[in-house]
Amino acid sequence: VQLQAYGGGLVQAGGSLRLSCAASGSTFRRDDFGWYRQAPGMTRELVATISSGGSTNYEDLVKGRFTISRDNAKKTVYLQMNSLKPEDTAVYYCNIPHNISPHWVTKSWGRGTLVTVSS
Repeated sequence: VQLQAYGGGLVQAGGSLRLSCAASGSTFRRDDFGWYRQAPGMTRELVATISSGGSTNYEDLVKGRFTISRDNAKKTVYLQMNSLKPEDTAVYYCNIPHNISPHWVTKSWGRGTLVTVSS
């Protein structure tokens, strides 16, 4: 599976962006997916996950502001980000979370997309 994130950009605080993650491979429908981010000088962290059945989970920092979704026909996972804050500035990646912990991933990191939120 190859995972490529795109859709980032520069946005003012309070604004919105929608990120997309294009996934190759024939197992898309059976895979869980997660969005992760890495801010400058920080370690990469989990943002949200979505199961193959569509169940979602969010880290507290983004709960109520971000929405993860998937389109199996397009083999794409989305992250709708609303009410963006400067602290959301990071490179965003998608990956397949590990069964033991979603903070671990099972695939090599693909291309991320930079989100910059100005104050």
